[in-house]
Amino acid sequence: MVRRNSLEIVCAASLLVIATISTPANAQERQRGGLSTVEGIYQENCAVCHGEQLQGAPQGTPLAGQPLMHGESTAEIIASISRGAADKGMPAWQQVLSEHDIKSLALWIGEHRDGLLYSDFRLTAELTIPDQVISTQHNNIRVQPFVSGLDPLPYSITPLPDGSIILAEKMRGLRVISPTGEISDIITGTPKVYDDVSRTVDTNRLSYGMGWLLEVAAHPNYAENGWIYLHYTNRCEDCNAVSRESKRPVSMNALMRGRIKDGVWVDQEVLWEPGEEHYGPITDVAAGGRIAFDPEGYVYISVGMKNATGTQDLAWPGGKIHRIHDDGRIPSDNPFVDHPTARKSIWSYGHRSPQGLEFNTETRQLWGTEHGPRGGDEINLLLPGRNYGWPMFSKGQNYDGTEVAFGRETGEVELSDIEQPIVDWTPSPAVSAFVFYGGNVFPDWQGDLIVGSLKATDLYRVRIKDGVKVEEEKIVENLARIRDVEVAANGEVLLLLEHASGGQIVKVVPAGDLAQR
Repeated sequence: MVRRNSLEIVCAASLLVIATISTPANAQERQRGGLSTVEGIYQENCAVCHGEQLQGAPQGTPLAGQPLMHGESTAEIIASISRGAADKGMPAWQQVLSEHDIKSLALWIGEHRDGLLYSDFRLTAELTIPDQVISTQHNNIRVQPFVSGLDPLPYSITPLPDGSIILAEKMRGLRVISPTGEISDIITGTPKVYDDVSRTVDTNRLSYGMGWLLEVAAHPNYAENGWIYLHYTNRCEDCNAVSRESKRPVSMNALMRGRIKDGVWVDQEVLWEPGEEHYGPITDVAAGGRIAFDPEGYVYISVGMKNATGTQDLAWPGGKIHRIHDDGRIPSDNPFVDHPTARKSIWSYGHRSPQGLEFNTETRQLWGTEHGPRGGDEINLLLPGRNYGWPMFSKGQNYDGTEVAFGRETGEVELSDIEQPIVDWTPSPAVSAFVFYGGNVFPDWQGDLIVGSLKATDLYRVRIKDGVKVEEEKIVENLARIRDVEVAANGEVLLLLEHASGGQIVKVVPAGDLAQR
């Protein structure tokens, strides 16, 4: 793999720059003609028949607000555009537009149909907790407010056996919420976090910064050992070549454990930290930062790309899932433990922006959710040693409509070498964290994935059998950006919401059995 020097990495540090690495000739022609977006392709070729706002026209049907005759998935829309409909007077656009332009159009139409515009982060959308009964395929449920007034950008929660919850607010620190909803002061002694950001939530844009607290997770045997695990990004300045040349701070993921005693973080042990030479300038939005345990005493952590080009490089920690013993030792059976240059903790690689990470104790498998670029959100079965493709392959597209193909010219990796997602979400709902449901409150959901989303603000239930999705439904719609999903000790589902007005924790409970605080 060709390495870039540190200044080149700094220039590539923006997520949007990473996602728009190449521009094909036809896109360059449109830019010279003043049409620089997929909307330009639509207005130039499609609006005369289908309306400038997809509302339809005398000679064409609406493309939004009603079912589509030939199907509504991205693949079906691509097929419809490509083949046309001669009996309806619609030409076969595969003779006119490139494959990439047709896919761009299909994604753009799907985004507008589903209200999933990639530039709308829904941070300031109206937040109303529904008070009516919600009927789902297997249960009638309610959403119950529990705690409000949190930082607008919380990151994770971990429920404890006594009904309390530990909360991680990425730019504030760690707090404890009692079973009745009282919020503690900030726990002292945890890693330093930073609240300087380049964009704030009240502009409906993501906040970019580094030095954040990410996942908090209680050890499976917490009741006996009291261990709490923290996944965070360690930040420094003037500490490596990149930070010195750019005169900017840099950061990288780290994992530690400790205990909370009388409001103080004690017994701290750093378990995984890759070294300052790997720290980079990419915002912690790309940090990943989740934790999962399995019953054999291993802990898995997700590290986002944190570097423009390193996800395929086994010597680089970013864009990987890592596996260690719960005390930090490297397992002797990790897939790359005998590789001469690989990091010995790597479990899988080629990850873009991992969002959720869970171990299914019934099937004894590790699973993850991941953001694609424009389209291509995924649920993945995370197998040891496997390559998940970024930035060479994706079912989505770069934000400028070009194909995800960075580095593929080396010819070292073919599509057949890439592990494919079990579930592909295109257009992207901005899938977030998830759990495998294992409580007794919703017995019909046993083993199902309960999956949050950010941009879509929906909560999904997904059933997978033998590696195939067999059911999917939205069980709560248009709620808020769902950053974390957990199951409380009593079996209720806990949702951590982020919003410009303040973060919240709500509960999903059975209808007719609404718990009283």
